[in-house]
Amino acid sequence: MTHRGAEPPDGTGFLAVRCDVTDSRQVDRAFEEAEAAHGPVTVLIANAGVTHDRLLPLMREEDFTSVVDTNLTGAFRVARRAARGMLRVGHGRIVLVSSTAALHGAAGQSNYAAAKAGLVGLARSLTREFGPRDITCNVVAPGLTDTDMARALTPEQQSELLRRTPAGRAAHPDEVAEAVAFLAGAGYVRGAVIPVDGGAGLGH
Repeated sequence: MTHRGAEPPDGTGFLAVRCDVTDSRQVDRAFEEAEAAHGPVTVLIANAGVTHDRLLPLMREEDFTSVVDTNLTGAFRVARRAARGMLRVGHGRIVLVSSTAALHGAAGQSNYAAAKAGLVGLARSLTREFGPRDITCNVVAPGLTDTDMARALTPEQQSELLRRTPAGRAAHPDEVAEAVAFLAGAGYVRGAVIPVDGGAGLGH
């Protein structure tokens, strides 16, 4: 699980490790700590994401590259590191959390949409690469979801997204988690993109 804040969440049954996915050394250390406690990581959910929204003429190069480095290259880093243990034990599940912005585009989010679209190509390439091995890689593409990121949108942006959503409301985070959990246990679903968008894309 991921957690925002200075301290890890309270409760038993969790091992909390800190990791900046833009730093390969931190990724290695996080996996080493998890592996020391629990053995090889066989289920990976790549969910780290940031936004720096600007219209293209106003977007700085660092606005673009920093989003890609976290949202796409960060997923590559953790998937590459997780694959070592998965290949060693002969099975694994990788779920990449993308966005419907990857499928439709979004004004002011060319960096975010491009990075999230890259996750689809990454998942399908890994599906080809792992072939007959029992290692799957799939994508969940949430639409408007009740998170801090969505609450940062303007009321006009939220209203427009809701207008295009047959469900008439934002997703609850646990509804996205249900799709992730399904893919984490589904051995014969590979290279799929599952929209969790209340019907906004009508299956894309």
